[in-house]
Amino acid sequence: QVQLVESGGGLVQAGGSLRLSCAASGLTFSSYLMGWFRQAPGKEREAVAQISRSGGTTYYADSVKGRFTISRDNAKNTVYLQMNSLKPEDTAVYYCAAGSRSWVPRPKPSDYDYWGQGTQVTVSS
Repeated sequence: QVQLVESGGGLVQAGGSLRLSCAASGLTFSSYLMGWFRQAPGKEREAVAQISRSGGTTYYADSVKGRFTISRDNAKNTVYLQMNSLKPEDTAVYYCAAGSRSWVPRPKPSDYDYWGQGTQVTVSS
């Protein structure tokens, strides 16, 4: 049974930082493409960042480039999202996801197979 468990969300002031973690179990972690998505109230779920199986290739949404960094530790079955210079518009529920494809150039939720339960990130102005 595949499980993805996010942690690290919370309330932070604008300009602050948070580090999200996602611990995976029940799958061969190093064989999966990993991504972070977010969903704000009334909006569709959108891709934030994606990292290849080896960690050598990454994708970032334009809205977070230069501020967020995705990384993974295949020995620990964990993917991370370091979020710096947070803005109120970053407020959302953040989800990690695992996909069986080797790479997706413009990730969408339908490209991924397994999802975590989400963690709330709230950025106050």
